[in-house]
Amino acid sequence: MDESAASESVDAATEVPVDESAASESVDAAIEDPVDETVLDVPVTTFRVMTLDSVLYDLTDPSPQAHLIEAESPYRYLVVPVALADAISLQAALTRVEGRRPSTHELMTTILGRLQVDVIAVRIVRYEGSVFYAELELMTTKGREIFDCRTSDALALAYRQIVPAPVLCADDVFDVYFRD
Repeated sequence: MDESAASESVDAATEVPVDESAASESVDAAIEDPVDETVLDVPVTTFRVMTLDSVLYDLTDPSPQAHLIEAESPYRYLVVPVALADAISLQAALTRVEGRRPSTHELMTTILGRLQVDVIAVRIVRYEGSVFYAELELMTTKGREIFDCRTSDALALAYRQIVPAPVLCADDVFDVYFRD
């Protein structure tokens, strides 16, 4: 069999007849009948974008604080208590200062970079008993991964990225935080 005959037989084998009217009807039906979200019973969490504004240590307070502020109106804030070592690491990440030897967060950032893992976002998902709970969202070569972590660690890793990863805070967190 010559090349042109082989090519024709492959082309003929791969052609699939398409009923364009049926395809058009199914697309129209999908547009007309959107999925009823009440049937799915999936809770929807709304997140607000936050910015790490400052890291402060008042000698009269028992621990340093990371100050987060909303990126858009109404510009609510969160004050996250952190350990002294975490405050130092956060301040270094915020001001883009690197130590002579890599800190834990600098090392982790280097490891993630070499493994081709990107920090996609930090999500503050809960506030309970004066403690903030966060998740670190990563994109790996195998797909998206989400890890439970301390808020201070997530912030330090987010701000160590070449382009800082967004910090997102669930609306529910604001409700509980300002109620307490």
